[in-house]
Amino acid sequence: MSLEQPPKFTPQAAKLWAEIPAHERKLFLANTWCHHCSSVVRIKNFNCRVETGDLVLVGQCGNCDFAVARVVEVD
Repeated sequence: MSLEQPPKFTPQAAKLWAEIPAHERKLFLANTWCHHCSSVVRIKNFNCRVETGDLVLVGQCGNCDFAVARVVEVD
């Protein structure tokens, strides 16, 4: 079992992430698609940045450690 690293956010990403209600943040983290598992998984050991105004979470599958990413559209 690997220890999860604390997430790393760019300053802009941290600000946008903090504006999302806590219950929605939990849903985003628990709903990431893993191509290796072919299922929805929890993302772990992730980093977060802003691209074209949206949040991009890049990390590992909580099941198999395969690389995964999740885009969170920001209004």
